[in-house]
Amino acid sequence: MSHLDIISKVCAAAPVIPILTIDRVEDARPLAQALVAGGLPSLEITLRTEAALDCIAAIADIDGALVGAGTLLTASQVQDAKAAGAVFGVSPGATTSIINAVQKFDLPLLPGSATATEAMRLLEYGFTYQKFFPAEAVGGAAALGSLAGPLPQIIFCPTGGISPENAKSYLALPNILCVGGSWIAPKALISIGDWEQITQRARLAAALLQ
Repeated sequence: MSHLDIISKVCAAAPVIPILTIDRVEDARPLAQALVAGGLPSLEITLRTEAALDCIAAIADIDGALVGAGTLLTASQVQDAKAAGAVFGVSPGATTSIINAVQKFDLPLLPGSATATEAMRLLEYGFTYQKFFPAEAVGGAAALGSLAGPLPQIIFCPTGGISPENAKSYLALPNILCVGGSWIAPKALISIGDWEQITQRARLAAALLQ
């Protein structure tokens, strides 16, 4: 599959991509299994903890899971994420270094943009799927709705301030396929291993488009 096909599959798999920050490797597999069981197969593991790459490796072979690495900031992180088993990457913005790295290491990327100019520059590189970040801080659903007119060929995944209360307003837009959010698996639930509650939250998120 091409990079575009893989990102399309990741974004179309469910209305929400859980954004996960995992401190302990032993939590990775049960957490991923709980989310997949709840109907959310695309998982973004943020590279914000020392355990992140090991968590990606632990999840990579779970049936039905599409594991990605988030908060990619450097070329070396792209290389490490690919080696750990990530099938896609997510970045809060996009630099020439990151774009070159995902091409070199063959890692499909959901790059971040926050303005029409940034979105257009990414479009020149062929990125028709983009992360819109930080969504709420830069105008929210109203801003994304405005971009749909001049840039209808771009599909966005907004993240940053997305919640159960506002997710539907984003998902109702023609240029939105999914949203990213951390509310489904907060650290408090991960720390106590409440996988059943996380599965229930995932089911609610998976039903947002119904």
